[in-house]
Amino acid sequence: MEQYSNTSQDKILYQIKRLGPQSVKSLARTLNVTTMGIRQHIALLAADGLIVALPEEPQPRGRPAKPWKLTEKGHQRFPDGHAQVTADLILSVRELLGESAMDKIIEQRTRETFELYRRGLKKYKTLASKISHLAELRTKEGYMAEVLEQDGEFILSEHHCPICIAAKSCQGFCRSELDVFQKLFAGSASVVREDHILNGARRCSYRITPNT
Repeated sequence: MEQYSNTSQDKILYQIKRLGPQSVKSLARTLNVTTMGIRQHIALLAADGLIVALPEEPQPRGRPAKPWKLTEKGHQRFPDGHAQVTADLILSVRELLGESAMDKIIEQRTRETFELYRRGLKKYKTLASKISHLAELRTKEGYMAEVLEQDGEFILSEHHCPICIAAKSCQGFCRSELDVFQKLFAGSASVVREDHILNGARRCSYRITPNT
């Protein structure tokens, strides 16, 4: 599978993936290029079936703007972590060993992931620095994570799920990730999932609220 690279068209795909549907003007502003250049790339991406236009949206000034979103083919340009192979393995484990074996695998994955992140965050002293580094770790794993501080709370957003196909086959993977985040910050903050790709959201996001 082709992965994200640094070409102009890949930069456009990346911004749409990260921010959701984008107009030509918003892309030009974000990437600091001309709208003419963006339109040329948009035309090529649309012709390749990587993006599709949504209905025009009225603007406070000027003509309505036409947002562009990724197609399924466009989403496939991003890493998937060999998810289809994983999904097939999940099916085989269930058929051969039963649901309890699948639960044990997820429990083991939860323990290993928690320990990996715990060691990675150990040297960071503040909650903000820990969350920021967690986002870096998740991004290296393909989750396209970023952190926004909002009214004393933190929003950890993940704009891509490299195990999405596997998670659809076994939602225990999603529960595992939430469990890991909650254990990582136990005693210092609460963690709740606010957006979930499997529920139709364009990203997964977690609200991390410091304990008072």
